[in-house]
Amino acid sequence: MTFERPWLLLTLLVVPLALWLYLLAERRRMRYAIRFTNVDVLAGVVGGQRIWRQFVPLALFLLALAALCLGVARPQHTTLVAKDRATVILVVDVSRSMEAKDVKPSRIGAASEAVRVFLDKAPERLQVGLIAFAGDPAVAAPPTTDHDLVREALDTLEWYPSFGGTAIGDALAEAVRVGQQAAGGGNGNLASVTSAAPDRSRGLVSILFLSDGAQTRGTLLPLEGAERAKSAGIPVYTVALGTPNGTLQFGLGRPPQGFPGGFGQGRRVPVPPDPETLRAIANRTGGQFFAARDAKSLKSAYSKLGSRLGRKPGKTEVTYGFLALAAALLVGAGLLSAAWSPRLP
Repeated sequence: MTFERPWLLLTLLVVPLALWLYLLAERRRMRYAIRFTNVDVLAGVVGGQRIWRQFVPLALFLLALAALCLGVARPQHTTLVAKDRATVILVVDVSRSMEAKDVKPSRIGAASEAVRVFLDKAPERLQVGLIAFAGDPAVAAPPTTDHDLVREALDTLEWYPSFGGTAIGDALAEAVRVGQQAAGGGNGNLASVTSAAPDRSRGLVSILFLSDGAQTRGTLLPLEGAERAKSAGIPVYTVALGTPNGTLQFGLGRPPQGFPGGFGQGRRVPVPPDPETLRAIANRTGGQFFAARDAKSLKSAYSKLGSRLGRKPGKTEVTYGFLALAAALLVGAGLLSAAWSPRLP
């Protein structure tokens, strides 16, 4: 904890001064105490009191005084504060394998709920964009500070075309393009991703990338897409969703592109995640990797990132907390003093 006006901490000297004045007053009170002629009455007043009670209101008063002195020095707490013009691009895999139910209620259902948790935790002025991808990426919601629009776009994720494989590299490149455009770098086309000044997006744009499988198609390989993010100064936080034993059941006919071939009704095809590739993407770009095998761990990861992405270390003033504490201590001291004051019968 730091203080905006540390020299005002000298006001804490009034605390020992107040204690010295109290002890001086007590000594004078004892010197000029009233002489009771009825010793039995005096014994009844004094003997019924517990000695420690007379010091509790004093201690509360001194603590209140100390809290007030700390408050006037404007205490500040080091925490994470929202960045200006910060942008997070959420990238969600909507390929057919996301229909697997090894993560309840389904992988795509759990992903949608986790993104909602992220939006609840994110700063209000954070720009958030949403990209859905399977064989090709599509911008579901452009970067905006209106998080309700992103929530509405989430409702359509399960209806996006889910066939055609998983293009992780192309999805990363699209996220970089959208992020740079939101930060003021690039002219909106894919070629500008590598030519735009990375300093414009560095520190302002982050990508949160969720997928449940390995790349099966696309122009760019996953690490080629990661290299574009690295060149733009954009960290990629990756989440591998699903369990190694996850499977998806297909009906009559050939499974969609990107899945093992074969025919047969009711055939179950394994759809394990690819944590190695996603971990390599995070390491290459300076992001962080998360493995989510259930909805709870997925929400936990998105909650953590929602509280961190789009923020920077900063100081928040907590003067009001010290003033509230001082007020509560003063009220407590007054009530206890009134309740425990000795009374003559």
